[in-house]
Amino acid sequence: MELPGVCSHPGWFLLTLLLGLLLWARKRRAWDPRQCPTDLTGKTVIVTGANSGIGKCVALELARRNARTILACRSRERGQAAVEEIRAATGNPAVVLRLLDTSSLASVRAFTRDLLREEKRLDLLVNNAAVTGLPFTITPEGLEETFTTNYLGPFLLTNLLLDLLKSSAPSRIVNVSSFRHSVGTADPRYLTGQRQLSGGDSAYSSTKLMNLLFTAELAQRLQGTGVTVNALSPGVVSTGIMRHYGCAMRALFGLVRPFIKSAEQGSASTLYCAIAEETAGITGKYFGSDCGLVLPSPAARDAGLARKLWEESERLTGLGRGPQQ
Repeated sequence: MELPGVCSHPGWFLLTLLLGLLLWARKRRAWDPRQCPTDLTGKTVIVTGANSGIGKCVALELARRNARTILACRSRERGQAAVEEIRAATGNPAVVLRLLDTSSLASVRAFTRDLLREEKRLDLLVNNAAVTGLPFTITPEGLEETFTTNYLGPFLLTNLLLDLLKSSAPSRIVNVSSFRHSVGTADPRYLTGQRQLSGGDSAYSSTKLMNLLFTAELAQRLQGTGVTVNALSPGVVSTGIMRHYGCAMRALFGLVRPFIKSAEQGSASTLYCAIAEETAGITGKYFGSDCGLVLPSPAARDAGLARKLWEESERLTGLGRGPQQ
């Protein structure tokens, strides 16, 4: 349906207005990182998708707390611009760019190979990079692009960095999911395109469900290591993530933009999982956009589904078949 037709319907206008008011009320209640005393001097952190939006705000806050902050970005130009901006804003010279495209398993392996050679510790990994609205696309590696970018790439990245995270413990892994996971499905056949979903929106929701299943299974496997892993929803946030949608959808999103969280406000739940004293030692949990613990959907709590997804993800990424670097 074209935008003029949508907006002319009074029901759509009222629904948009009510949604905007609800989002405006909710965005005022989140945990405030300014009240958190955590200092990260001597710590090394990685934030994927850190050249814009929530990822950039998270990286800025971590750099402000004196962490060695690695921005893992797909674009050298945009990534370096973010590095320079964060260095200037924080006075922290230890902000660096490393190229990473999570839609490519080869890129993930190259990134981790170089990082493990250059870095002696890793205290925090924030899997933030994500896309939505892309058409169904099979990559040269035979994988579906949205599912690889949002889930399978981060799955491989995290597993390849586990030894460094363990040796640096206590350390944390933070997976950015979404409240939209509740309408997703987690059929492993989506990963290779053997089964397709209609529309990038459905694919996005399903990748966010997979993020939660991955979090739950990984938490079980990391028991006793000193490494925690949690997932969160940032809520509805004003970022550039809608850029792949058509004009009508972007315009509709623009109607509620004044009422929703800014990228800085939307970064609160990610930072809460990453640095808050209150979340130290907590693992395998899902936090809502107001930083409170939330019970995820029944599918996200299905241990059998989590194991099945893990096993298929191991097969597709080649984990368990010897050294990956």
